[in-house]
Amino acid sequence: MSPAATRLTSGQWQNPLRDKRDKRLPRIAGPCAVVIFGVTGDLARKKVVPAIYDLANRGLLPPTFSLVGFGRRDWDDEAFSNEVYQLVKDHSRTPFRQVIWDRLAEGCRFVQGAFDDDQAFARLAETLEKLDADRGTGGNHGFYLAIPPKSFPAVCEQLYNAGLAKPQDGSWRRVVIEKPFGHDLDSARELNKVVNSVFPEESVFRIDHYLGKETVQNILAMRFANQLFDPIWNSNYVDHVQITMAEDIGLGGRGGYYDGIGAARDVIQNHLMQLLALTAMEEPVSFHPSQLQTEKIKVLSAVKLAEPLDETTSRGQYAAGWQGGEHVVGLLDEEGFSKDSTTETFAAITLEVDTRRWAGVPFYLRTGKRLGRRVTEIALVFKRAPHLPFDATMTDELGANALVIRVQPDEGVTLRFGSKVPGSMEVRDVNMDFSYGAAFAEESPEAYERLILDVLLGEPSLFPVNEEVELAWEVLDPALDYWAEHGKPDPYEAGTWGPASAFEMLRRTGREWRRP
Repeated sequence: MSPAATRLTSGQWQNPLRDKRDKRLPRIAGPCAVVIFGVTGDLARKKVVPAIYDLANRGLLPPTFSLVGFGRRDWDDEAFSNEVYQLVKDHSRTPFRQVIWDRLAEGCRFVQGAFDDDQAFARLAETLEKLDADRGTGGNHGFYLAIPPKSFPAVCEQLYNAGLAKPQDGSWRRVVIEKPFGHDLDSARELNKVVNSVFPEESVFRIDHYLGKETVQNILAMRFANQLFDPIWNSNYVDHVQITMAEDIGLGGRGGYYDGIGAARDVIQNHLMQLLALTAMEEPVSFHPSQLQTEKIKVLSAVKLAEPLDETTSRGQYAAGWQGGEHVVGLLDEEGFSKDSTTETFAAITLEVDTRRWAGVPFYLRTGKRLGRRVTEIALVFKRAPHLPFDATMTDELGANALVIRVQPDEGVTLRFGSKVPGSMEVRDVNMDFSYGAAFAEESPEAYERLILDVLLGEPSLFPVNEEVELAWEVLDPALDYWAEHGKPDPYEAGTWGPASAFEMLRRTGREWRRP
């Protein structure tokens, strides 16, 4: 470790290379090793490993940081290091620097084995013990489970049996879990029970990469740092809220993962429910993790599905159509899907938040694949002004005021309001726009960089706890059960914005979906 590094608190170090005035991720992790299970999978290859290099490249990892891969491949340490090198060259966000790579490569190790191989986990324990002795990783070990949830119990049990889950005095052991967090409420509870039998809840980090995005974190800053918004952030002024995550890609090549899961389990239960919680929660006493989690749990406890479900929910499955000037096939013709698959690629639900702030305000959540464009946004649509002293023709083109938080891809905030057209008293919608790219010279850290660093720092603010996961399933399960009993999802043409039932869902109440 560099003698210039200054210890702050347990597991945290001040980076001497950074300007003291620079408040962007100013802490670096203390000595540690990260073990990646599933290191040959797409998630590890395209996201996790490149993010680790980018953190090192930005001076946010200690010089002795060590990376251990665990998998079936017939690799030695050098072969694994060569593989990591290629992933870094192909997928890292920051420029390649040989001196950074050389330092990272010194700590690369590989352990060959399967999840049911006791000897492989014994070799893993020996490898980590040697890294502690040779590189000073201090017994601080993070275990990243970039594997299917069905393998979590086996890996957790093996880590326990090998003595790897319990830290020694002054060190830490943490486990990182990727979604989906279960298949329904019962499976989520069972999964939480298995994981918590090995790792205490404070050592479990469930990654929802959306919570690592700067625009998602900016919801809190925008709401609670500005007196401008808080007085109108309630049912007195807000008519309804729309939360959308739309993708323009299909599922080619992902049939094995997606079939039987569907859009609601894949996106609504985690990403969109977390966005709802941040949008609807009350102001926390502080941004301490426990205070944030308390407020999210309180609001999720107040959320319920609006009824009747045949009118307040919609699900669909994309059919063939045109997208981006190219004719694309429907889901049932994608590789890996059976011709009678009932897996939905579009899901929309109506939620009620039974609190004083939000009573009577519907929250509409929707997600889908092969939609009109790739976009994620939160839109607060406001009630119309109670009195308009204009002729009807003057406001023909005036819509409702809206505050739109653009999560991706054009990160920023848009405020839509009415303005007079020059030379007349006609009123039209105009936009006041804030863009991250235009307002700040600093480049936002990638979501996985932020979240992995928080794991190493033991900072759990951006990670949902098991109670949040279970509450989200409690809300969604009745819709999943209802859909399972009522046949196939409605078809919609690729490149459109979902099935007709989704539009009818809002039109019944005199509302319309936004078209981003």
